[in-house]
Amino acid sequence: MKIKAAVLHALGTAQPYAETKPLTIEEVELAPPGPGEVLVEVKAAGLCHSDLSVINGSRPRPMPMVIGHEAAGVVAECGPGVDDLKAGDKVVMVFVPSCGSCLPCAEGRPALCEPGAETNTAGTLLSGARRLERTSAPADPLLHHHMGVSAFAEYAVVSRRSLIKVDDEELSHEEAALFGCAVLTGVGAVVNTAQVPPGSSVAVLGLGGVGLNALLGARLSGARHIIALDLQESKLTLASELGATGTVNAADPNAIEAVKDMTGGGVDFAFELAGSVKAMEQAYRITRRGGTTVSAGLPHPDHRWELQHVNMVAEERTIKGSYIGSCVPMRDIPRYIELYRRGQLPVDRLMSDVIALEEINSGFDRLAAGKTVRQVIRF
Repeated sequence: MKIKAAVLHALGTAQPYAETKPLTIEEVELAPPGPGEVLVEVKAAGLCHSDLSVINGSRPRPMPMVIGHEAAGVVAECGPGVDDLKAGDKVVMVFVPSCGSCLPCAEGRPALCEPGAETNTAGTLLSGARRLERTSAPADPLLHHHMGVSAFAEYAVVSRRSLIKVDDEELSHEEAALFGCAVLTGVGAVVNTAQVPPGSSVAVLGLGGVGLNALLGARLSGARHIIALDLQESKLTLASELGATGTVNAADPNAIEAVKDMTGGGVDFAFELAGSVKAMEQAYRITRRGGTTVSAGLPHPDHRWELQHVNMVAEERTIKGSYIGSCVPMRDIPRYIELYRRGQLPVDRLMSDVIALEEINSGFDRLAAGKTVRQVIRF
């Protein structure tokens, strides 16, 4: 079938994207779902920093590619072997498919699925197939998939193992899309990776969609202090409205001392969610002796963070990575949706704007400038 999709042809295009247009809206051919795959009509897709990192080259991926990984939609057709979904089912897409049989999956850690990571890096579906191709029929017409999803398109063929069925019919598709990445990653980093206990002190560095969800997760966990750090004053204001007990502009030369003053020497848990080595250094320095520093940011793979080894040992520090919030999507997405329904995770407050697919390049300009939290494309 022929569909409209946003195609990225090259990495590292200069800004402003509204002028250089790294993403072109094209008619592409989408093949039917193969065994274990599902055709989904995409209803909403969020613009995330992980997408921006592909566009600007910080997260190298094979080109050309239909990007987009945070999305929700409706099942249109099931491929052979898929008998637990049917046309019309509402689904949230998850950007790491879990094979269910590798060692991490067997240990209950599907976010670290080895075949899922391998095929995501290769730009294919979990089966190794590519179902997208350009209608202009160049020498190699096949397009790559982004994170097994490729959601900036009217339809997507994905692995059944990339989908979570949502039974809440009142949940809008725009709201549902947020649960596929921002909520899983941010809330999960606090709840699953760090397992923050009630009464703890927490700092969140980087107040994008993931960072503000981490803030909501800290509030949900009963943290005593929740310190928010960012470069944008508007985001610090929003963080206060969402439950931060203190805010600090990360550009302030006295930011580290300010956090220590607020918390009596540093926080129990610091979460780096900006994808920046500088932010990681700041997060580590505001973590107290015996505390834990968690990073869910994704900097360029060539970037290195210099760690003082003796400090880590002498102060019994813990440093943890968190990918997709160490989530179990089948367990966590329904839980988080229920908490949203109860008013305990007001993730709708993080939706900055709803835009059309044709506005995608200017949308990424706004995201790169830090002027928005979450823009969602409505199809």
